[in-house]
Amino acid sequence: MRVVEIREPGGPEVLQFATRPVPQPKADEVVIAVRAAGVNRPDVQQRRGLYPPPPGASDLLGLDVAGIVSAVGENVKDVTVGDKVCALANGGGYAEFCAVPAPQVMPIPSGFDFIQAASLPEVFFTAWNNVVWLGRLAENEALLIQGGTSGVGLAATQIARQLFKARVLVTASTAEKRAFCLEMGAESAFDYREPDWDEQIRRHIGDQGLDIVLDGQAGPYTQKQLDLLGYDGRLVLIASHLGATAQVNVRDLVRRRLTLTGSTLRPRDAAYKGRLARELVEKVWPLLSAGKIRTTICDVLPFSRVVRAHQIMDANEQLGKIVLQVS
Repeated sequence: MRVVEIREPGGPEVLQFATRPVPQPKADEVVIAVRAAGVNRPDVQQRRGLYPPPPGASDLLGLDVAGIVSAVGENVKDVTVGDKVCALANGGGYAEFCAVPAPQVMPIPSGFDFIQAASLPEVFFTAWNNVVWLGRLAENEALLIQGGTSGVGLAATQIARQLFKARVLVTASTAEKRAFCLEMGAESAFDYREPDWDEQIRRHIGDQGLDIVLDGQAGPYTQKQLDLLGYDGRLVLIASHLGATAQVNVRDLVRRRLTLTGSTLRPRDAAYKGRLARELVEKVWPLLSAGKIRTTICDVLPFSRVVRAHQIMDANEQLGKIVLQVS
């Protein structure tokens, strides 16, 4: 089968095609003939050498796949050969076949094709895990999403609005992106490049503060975001692009009963991800099928143009997801 390998850590040009044997399913695994694969920020970080795959995972990029089940391993009961599925892979999605733990395999939402389905798993798993499970979002709470037009940001916005009637505030870098966030359900959108972005949010939200902040920047943003939270507020970090360390007012964190937590989903075991998958299929998939939650795909590129897909990601030009048409 054709796969995309990383020649060495670096820019998009280090991606190269190679040939490998088709994977055989281990016990509790499914092999999927990949029709489409999503492109995600963790792929970029792994390509740069900043996000190594967890032990036992494929060294190939790719966390989102959609396609047709070609083989199943021992103990797999709910998935059969020929099923059309999408899945959150632990790696290996940039290939014509991908082995995935069976609990992480889901049916394609009704009315969705392979391209649309490949845009779903990584962002909706991440949004649900961080906003619902770790952030403990409750009805009518106020949520700030840093980077509202990322795949995770768009998924989190719609989950919060549709299922929790939450107030959603976002940040984005351009007027076009901020307008799109409003179209997708955000109450207000702010330019994070402006030095007083946090003061603008504080004036907008009022004295009660935010209930949750979802952020991938960390570094100097950390204390600013803690300051925006009200009592019992939660700051959930999914990355640390602006710095590995931060100076935090611990006394204020204790006094206002704040929660500061982090999340890396990829190393979690299949049982954990399987529980996430079941909740998504139960609560989110019907809304996708009904058009109440939608996926946003900014570009579909043939597998041969994987380098171009990463160039777009590096330039931060995307608005939504990029999907590779593998077969």
